[in-house]
Amino acid sequence: MAVIAVQQFVCFTETNWRNITRPCISRHSAILLRSLKRAKYSLISCSSSQTPEADTQTAESCINLGLQLFSKGRVKDALAQFDTALSLNPNPVEAQAAFYNKACCHAYRGEGKKAADCLRTALREYNLKFGTILNDPDLASFRALPEFKELQEEARLGGEDIGYGFRRDLKLISEVQAPFRGVRRFFYVALTAAAGISLFFTVPRLIRALNGGDGAPDLLATSGNAAINIGGIVVLVALFFWDNKKEEEQLAQISRDETLSRLPLRLSTNRVVELVQLRDTVRPVILAGKKETVSSAIQKAERFRTELLRRGVLLIPVIWGEGRETKIEKKGFGLQPKAAESLPSIGEDFEKRAQSITAKSKLKSEIRFKAEVVSPTEWERWIRDQQKSEGVSPGEDVYILLRLDGRVRRSGKGMPDWQQIVKELPPMEAFLSKLER
Repeated sequence: MAVIAVQQFVCFTETNWRNITRPCISRHSAILLRSLKRAKYSLISCSSSQTPEADTQTAESCINLGLQLFSKGRVKDALAQFDTALSLNPNPVEAQAAFYNKACCHAYRGEGKKAADCLRTALREYNLKFGTILNDPDLASFRALPEFKELQEEARLGGEDIGYGFRRDLKLISEVQAPFRGVRRFFYVALTAAAGISLFFTVPRLIRALNGGDGAPDLLATSGNAAINIGGIVVLVALFFWDNKKEEEQLAQISRDETLSRLPLRLSTNRVVELVQLRDTVRPVILAGKKETVSSAIQKAERFRTELLRRGVLLIPVIWGEGRETKIEKKGFGLQPKAAESLPSIGEDFEKRAQSITAKSKLKSEIRFKAEVVSPTEWERWIRDQQKSEGVSPGEDVYILLRLDGRVRRSGKGMPDWQQIVKELPPMEAFLSKLER
């Protein structure tokens, strides 16, 4: 469970942790969002009076004890400690930590409504950033519930960044992928301006050449210069707009890739993870289509199961029409649906959660040959957007093969030729697979 720990002065036995929340509001307190499943570590207070074994309970000590209990799988006891912390007159930092960690416990227990209530309180009263909820992989199962969508809408109406803020960084990512686009645009503008200035002086000469008379410029040469300037302006403007169009297409693709990385899956052990957590570990193959078509493709894949597993292939079937939008009322949560059960997942922030060797080894033990999509409607929406970008009619049977780094390797109509995929993909231990990561 990704948790918020509060310590006056905290020493960690691990040294590779990074803060992913805002700075604390007290000079003697800190909010640290951590993943307790990432690696085993101990919280050691540099002040002996702040140990969990102290006779005098404080909100801080209860929160830290709750984190330790949760790390041992004692979720019910951890919840009791967070409740105790809230009853001990906590400061705003400690209250935010307690409510957030309670929400993570409720999400683990499949109690979506209680998790939403805790998060709502932390958002409204203790300035929790919505991005923390979005970027926590351990809340992946909660984000697939209607309660999360309602909470997201409330945050949007309140002016919070509800997950579209990453689009502000798309241009930066685009510039990294196309570093000379800015230079090209500068030359487009500069050369267009130069051609325009030249044309400005050429037009009067052309008029004089057309009128003729003594001292008139040569008509052929002057008209040639004007034609070159006009042609240059037309070509440069066309290139400028073409570059803009390519940038928009690139931004749209980056946005789709980011959206894809956030889509949730349920592994064979019933753990719910986001696709980004499987980067460098598997090559997902998305099979989208009618039920009979997808079922037939999975049956054919079984013949090559051993070889496909050697290549890290993970089948993700998406059946058209299985996703149903849940109507969300403007107030309240309505009936609580059956929550997606999950074990405490692993990872740190959105950018780095797939980079821990320990995390990957744990995931590998749970990944089998096929995974189940959570929130099918979101998956269908992404696939239809991808189909439109590729010029395929939305709703057709398609497959999408992803790389180890999470990007689309290739896609096509119908279902894949598994024998061809076995020939195309190198085994996971091969050098080419290491280059793909």
